[in-house]
Parts: sequence; structure tokens; C-alpha cells
Amino acid sequence: MAYQSIEVRKVTPTIGAEIYGVDLGKPLGNQQFQEVHDALMENLVIFFRDQKMSIEQHKEFGRRFGPLHVHPNAPITFPEHPEILVIKADENSKRVAGEEWHSDVSCDPEPPMGSILYLTEVPPDGGGATLFANMYRAYETLSAPIKEMLNDLTALHDSSKAHYYRVKATDRDNIQFPNGEHPVVRTHPVTGKQALFVNRGFTLRIPQLRKNESDALLEMLYRHIETPEFQCRFHWQPNSVAFWDNRSAQHHALFDYYPHKRYGHRVTICGDKPFHRA
Repeated sequence: MAYQSIEVRKVTPTIGAEIYGVDLGKPLGNQQFQEVHDALMENLVIFFRDQKMSIEQHKEFGRRFGPLHVHPNAPITFPEHPEILVIKADENSKRVAGEEWHSDVSCDPEPPMGSILYLTEVPPDGGGATLFANMYRAYETLSAPIKEMLNDLTALHDSSKAHYYRVKATDRDNIQFPNGEHPVVRTHPVTGKQALFVNRGFTLRIPQLRKNESDALLEMLYRHIETPEFQCRFHWQPNSVAFWDNRSAQHHALFDYYPHKRYGHRVTICGDKPFHRA
């Protein structure tokens, strides 16, 4: 794909690209917005270096792609900015969010379209990388009989698996712990491609199968999703941004930097109800 207002450098042939020529602290023009959007669709996750964004600028960038999502049960650090999810780890952290492969808040009835993470403080020596995996490739590389079986199945996703948020969500009233039933294979509403849509972080079971069958099939799919050839690895630097498509990619945050600090803000963009179209 040809780009005129941005430079796109692929990280791997399968997933991920670094974007240059964009100042996310300023409003995007229509052409630049469209090209950033197209780069995301093509690469599933895009990265920006050396960015300076205020909370309002971060939110405004996210809003160009759709209404902002408020996490149903994560702590709200800034009451005036409920859309901001603080990502923080330090010497007191025993674990961090995102240590399992997942798509953000897939337990929602309408899971998020995408997430934009902006880190301002990162561990030294390249610690705290984030891995991303291509769910188109995860589906495409399955055998035909497995694909045929999966096309008719759904999966139950529930926030009860995300224990981190249940422990932390103590700072507001009317906390919700959502759940949803989604196709195991979802059709991307923009690209029309098929992607696996189950993950260790939120998926409970496949209701059409017996429990032992569901457990075995899901474990096979989880291991398949974790195939290194489907992945890229992003090494954070201060003031870096990662923008990923939750409909076609999963991610995994490495906690390999204890007791160092990692800090940033994430905004998440609302999505729609997953569907499967053969």
C-alpha cells in the first residue's frame, strides 16, 4: 500500500509497523488520519516513537477512530477522565495486567475496536516489551476440518477470569463484571477477513461442547495463537505509542523488569458486536 503523508516501516512481514511523520499531539488532517487508519488495518498494530501527548490530546487522537470506551471495572485514577486507564508497575507490583495473551475486554457484549497505549516511563535495558500476534494468520494456518468445525461455534467470555481487575476495582460504585458470547471465528467488519477470537485472558468455554472437549479445544487454540511466527515484539522507549486492533490481534505484556517502573496511559475505542460471515 502506498502512503503519501506518513512513512510506514514494517516490523515483520506478518504483523506490526512503525509509523513516522506524525505528531500525535496535533490534530490529524483527513488524509493523514485515513493513512494511519489504513496502516492499522494492514498491519494490525502500529507504533509511534518520540511523541508528546497530554491526556486531552491522547483522548482526541482516540476519538478520531470512534467513541472512547470506559473500562467496566478497572480503577478510575482521574475522575475527570474516566476514559483513561493508567498502566503502572513498580517495586510493589506482584503482577501486572496483560500477562496472558488476550484481546482487551473481550468479555464485553461489544468488545473494543482498538487500544492506544502511551508510555512515558519504561524500564531500562529493553524490559517490559509487549508481544502482538496476528489472529488472521492463526485462523488461516489451521487445517480445513478444524476451520469448518470452528465456524459454527461460539465462546463465552467473562471478566471473572481477569482477577487483576476484580481485585483492583474497589474505587467506584456500580462496578460491572460483563460477559459476552461471541463467535470463535469473527469476521473483521472492515477487512472482511476471518480471525480467531478466543483468548486465555477472558474465554471461559465453548457452550456447544462438553467441558472436557471445550477445555481441550481451547487449549489447542491458545497454544496455536502463541506460535512465534504470528508475532512481533515491541521494545518500548519513553514517549512511545502502540495502537492495536483488538478485532484482529492479541497481545501479551512481559513482566520482566521488576523492580523497575513502567508508567503510561491507555485509551480504548468502542467496538461493535462480533459476527461471523462465512
